Amino acid sequence: MAKSVLDAGWFMLKTQLEYKSVATQGVFIEVNESYTTQTCSCCGCISCNSPKGRAGLGIREWNCAECGTTHDRDVNAAKNILALGHERLAVGITVPLGR
Repeated sequence: MAKSVLDAGWFMLKTQLEYKSVATQGVFIEVNESYTTQTCSCCGCISCNSPKGRAGLGIREWNCAECGTTHDRDVNAAKNILALGHERLAVGITVPLGR
């Protein structure tokens, strides 16, 4: 039950963000967040030290085996999601002809 309530809450947040971006002629881009907590935001590798699966949910900080950077799980994911969004913006955004 709690998961369905959480999913409904995220769906409404996404819906509102899309609505507001259209109303202000802004851009709303949805990014796939898969592996954002596991990928090092500095070097881009998924090391053996990164938190994986449900067992890794308790791991809040980890060190990258490749570059040695210490990461907070949530901050690292936020940096990776931001970088994915910037990549999408750099490629360009197609605007439907009806606008």
